[in-house]
Amino acid sequence: MSTDDDRLTELEIKASFTEDLLDRLNDIVVRQQAQIDLLLREVAQLRREQPAPDAMPLRSLRDELPPHY
Repeated sequence: MSTDDDRLTELEIKASFTEDLLDRLNDIVVRQQAQIDLLLREVAQLRREQPAPDAMPLRSLRDELPPHY
């Protein structure tokens, strides 16, 4: 009977560690989703602030040459 008790104890320990790991992984996923949501909002804001391509002035490639040319 001791063997069955030992096996049951080991299974309970493993279940406890598994539950703890699952809780920690869930916290990580929640935190990462919050970061993703924040980044998506920031990208959307940057896109709104960026001027439209047709509103941008045309530049000459000569304006972009380094001064030593």
